[in-house]
Amino acid sequence: MEQTSREAERWSAALAGSGEAFAWLFDLHRDRVYRHALRMLGNVHDAEDVTAGAFFELWRRRDAVTLVGGSVLPWLLVTTSNLSRNAARSLRRYRSLLRSLPRSEPFSGAGEVAEERLKVAAEEREVREALRSLSAPDAALIAMTAFEGFSPSEVATALGISDGAARTRLHRARGRVASVLASSAAEILTTGPEEGAR
Repeated sequence: MEQTSREAERWSAALAGSGEAFAWLFDLHRDRVYRHALRMLGNVHDAEDVTAGAFFELWRRRDAVTLVGGSVLPWLLVTTSNLSRNAARSLRRYRSLLRSLPRSEPFSGAGEVAEERLKVAAEEREVREALRSLSAPDAALIAMTAFEGFSPSEVATALGISDGAARTRLHRARGRVASVLASSAAEILTTGPEEGAR
């Protein structure tokens, strides 16, 4: 309670133009925002970019930020979810462009290294894909309740929807995530490890 009260005071100071207060908020929340971005993207560099982008948006849109329980963290996490989805879309377009370019022969052993990395990251990738299959609010609901420990009502406030709507959407989103994860597992079982890893 004391922490959220202090945070609300620092946020008021930041709104009044205090760079020191904003830096305090950055120090307070950067690790959780970064972990959330990393969970959504699976890439350290992209997660760092999205973390910086989330705090930039916090400052740029400061007059429209809604505090939840005296904290800007829920707003930051929703923004991080949205920026992560945008970054993932950009990355897919970039990879698609790279695939369309002529290629030289791969280095010896590069395929084996890539395959090993894909196997290690398979579970995380499946979870990210499942989250990407959802709308931005539903992905935020799942990520913030499952990974960040927020209650559905706190996430509802951050998203600007009713508590009942948040609980209904969360229930449906959990079902969709379970379905996507089950489909991914089924695909791996029916195609074999090499095809399923692609």
